[in-house]
Amino acid sequence: MDFSPREIDVAVDQDLAMNISEEWMMTTAREALEVALPDDAGGQVSLVLSDDDTVRALNRRYRGLDDTTDVLSFSTEFAGHWEGNESDQPPLGEALGGFVMPPGHAPPLGEVIISWPQTRRQAAEKGWAVERELALLIVHGVLHLMGFDHLEPADAEVMQDKEREALAAIFQSEAAPQ
Repeated sequence: MDFSPREIDVAVDQDLAMNISEEWMMTTAREALEVALPDDAGGQVSLVLSDDDTVRALNRRYRGLDDTTDVLSFSTEFAGHWEGNESDQPPLGEALGGFVMPPGHAPPLGEVIISWPQTRRQAAEKGWAVERELALLIVHGVLHLMGFDHLEPADAEVMQDKEREALAAIFQSEAAPQ
């Protein structure tokens, strides 16, 4: 069976004060891909941790919502939910004319952008560790890249089952946050 690689690129805004390693974030995103992709499928995900202003600006521009949010997913294959005046936004890959990758390279799946300040606020509100909230947002964002959604109750149940499966693997593994 051919196996395509699963590549995760992590970028963290310089000004963010955090004590979670990029390696842990990469491992977390890989666990999300494990539950979202078939065993022989690969893909490339970009994961970005940023501030509220950046995420709010992206949310306003690409979703039509002028609010800070916790996580945004920009899939190359699946269009996201648009709340603004325009409708039927094309998936990123379609909007850019598709991607051509050299042989042996993982196809791009998209980008997940997370607000670190919002992650910290939500963790405090829920009374759990910031690592748990960040893991949930990474998994949630990666699942959106793969077309999972939670607008309808049945879809939300499927997505939440996938989230629980990935989170169980993350926190039972030896890849503890550092």
